[in-house]
Amino acid sequence: MKGFIILAFIINVVCPEVPKYHVFVYGTLKKGQPNYSKMEVAANGQPEFLAYARTVERYPLVIGTQYNIPFLLNVPGMGHRVYGEIYHVNQTLLDFLDKFEECPKWYQRIKIKLEVQDRVGEGKNTLKNGSIKEAFVYVKTITDDEWLQKPTYESYDTNAEV
Repeated sequence: MKGFIILAFIINVVCPEVPKYHVFVYGTLKKGQPNYSKMEVAANGQPEFLAYARTVERYPLVIGTQYNIPFLLNVPGMGHRVYGEIYHVNQTLLDFLDKFEECPKWYQRIKIKLEVQDRVGEGKNTLKNGSIKEAFVYVKTITDDEWLQKPTYESYDTNAEV
C-alpha cells in the first residue's frame, strides 16, 4: 500500500492533472464553420467535442456586422434557446479563445447553463442527453438598443442565407 501511495504522489508531481473547462460555441467556431480550424491547431490545445446543446435560457443570437459575424447578446430571457456545441478544453485553449475572441474588448466570457441535446462517446467526459451542464460562452454586452432591433436566430451557419 505504501508503494502505491508513493507512486501516486510521483505521478501527481511529474504529471499533474491539467485543469479542463467546458466551452459552448454557437458561431464561427462550430464544426463546419470558418474558424473551427483554429480550435484544432495543436499549439492552441486540443478540444474534445462532448455534445450538441442549447441554452437553457433564451438569448438573442444576432448577426452584428456585414461580415456575417454572430454575437450572442448578454440579454437572458430574450431571443431563442440557442443551439451550439460543448467542448472540453484545457487552459491553453481557453487562453487562446480569450485572445481570439478579443475578450473583454469584443466579447465577455461568462458561464451559462446548457441542455445537452446529443452527446458523443462513452468516456468519462460523456454527458447525458437532457442533462443540464454549465459552460463558458463568449457573449456581447450591448451598449445601445440598436442590437436588440436585429433579427434573432436559434442557430448560426455561415453558409445560410440571413
